[in-house]
Amino acid sequence: MTKEVFEWIKTIVISVVIAIVITTFVRPTLVKGHSMYPTLQPNNYLIINRIPYMLHKPERGDIVVFKSHLKTLNGKEKDLIKRVIAVEGDRLVIEDGAAYVNEKKLDEYYVNGSYTSGNVEIIVPKDQVFVMGDNRENSMDSRDPKVGTIDIDTIRGKVLVRLFPFSQIGKVN
Repeated sequence: MTKEVFEWIKTIVISVVIAIVITTFVRPTLVKGHSMYPTLQPNNYLIINRIPYMLHKPERGDIVVFKSHLKTLNGKEKDLIKRVIAVEGDRLVIEDGAAYVNEKKLDEYYVNGSYTSGNVEIIVPKDQVFVMGDNRENSMDSRDPKVGTIDIDTIRGKVLVRLFPFSQIGKVN
């Protein structure tokens, strides 16, 4: 009887440790809006990985989930999903419908359409990133002062894989 109780306790402890490890380093997220179309669609179920940003800072092109200062209807701060366009020290200019980082026009094959609205000229501050949605005309992102540049400490993780819809399971580029 004692051996059986010990086995149950061991199984429970191992399960709790595994659950803590998974929830510490991996987190599920549901896409709710159209701002990342065509890369992501509403109701895509994603897994984000928290480990990369424990080891290094975000890089251009990463799709990240971060806590914004925007509020949901129940008053909680919203998590947003956007693509990192520029990192600290980068000079970003948006003019005439195109984005330039360090004076090189970005090749943004992932964008819905070919136009990026706004007139922006910024040097991204230390420990911050400039993010935009892939659906530029339907995205509240760093171009809007309500969002602004993102402090890297607010980034929850990098989008790793899409789990739903099943026909699109796999790595998100």
